[in-house]
Amino acid sequence: MDFGILNATIAAQGAGSPLYLRLARAIRQMIDAGQLAAGDALPPERELAENTGVSRVTVRKAIAQMIASQEIHSQQGSGNFVAPPAPAMTHVGNPLLGGSVTMQQSRLPSFTEVFRNRGLAAESIWMARALHAPTTEELMTLGLDLSEKVARLERVRSLDGRAIGIERSSLPASILPDPMAVRDSLYACLEARNVAPVRAIQRISAANITPRDAATLGILPGAAVLRIERTAYLASGRVAELSRAIYRADAYDVVTELKSVPA
Repeated sequence: MDFGILNATIAAQGAGSPLYLRLARAIRQMIDAGQLAAGDALPPERELAENTGVSRVTVRKAIAQMIASQEIHSQQGSGNFVAPPAPAMTHVGNPLLGGSVTMQQSRLPSFTEVFRNRGLAAESIWMARALHAPTTEELMTLGLDLSEKVARLERVRSLDGRAIGIERSSLPASILPDPMAVRDSLYACLEARNVAPVRAIQRISAANITPRDAATLGILPGAAVLRIERTAYLASGRVAELSRAIYRADAYDVVTELKSVPA
């Protein structure tokens, strides 16, 4: 790794964001510029800290964020390595609607886009839109200062008039200063402001629905639901959105294509 380039890239960002985010962005820019290739090993934490003048805690946080966004992968006992680029393929399915949709995307699609493109009436019923003081999780994930506000959105997702999910999103107020400006599509609003996310990491798991959310979706309390946790990023590498959603288990499925990789 060329530490001269790395330090110059960190310095060029100014001091408007936490140091670990600036370090992560600098490494990301070196990857994007081809100065670090897939499979290249990153220097050890101590070497990175000594050559950039930051603490090992800062280095650790920067690397942890890039591991979470799958730009770097860690091998126990070997170190951290630049990950190969992931294909931009999206699979969305719904057994009640008869099949699945596969899309090659140059940008992240919104819920509204995915299903309206199939001729379905995708709607959002707003439950809350406002600015708040950030929680500890929002401070850490969104990289906010204590003085900054967070925009929180809560909405019910429906298809053809049937409620199928509840989504709760948090965004920095600098990205979405007026939550009430969002109408049908959050991503369309962000795109109009030139701050639309370009990639996201989603964690999908099973959960049991709470009584409050069950009443909203019209299902029994404790019923199984699909939980989707999503962290979306701008092209700069900044976290733009933290989303927590639940979907009815009978109204959503996930399709994954597996391929063998030649040795």
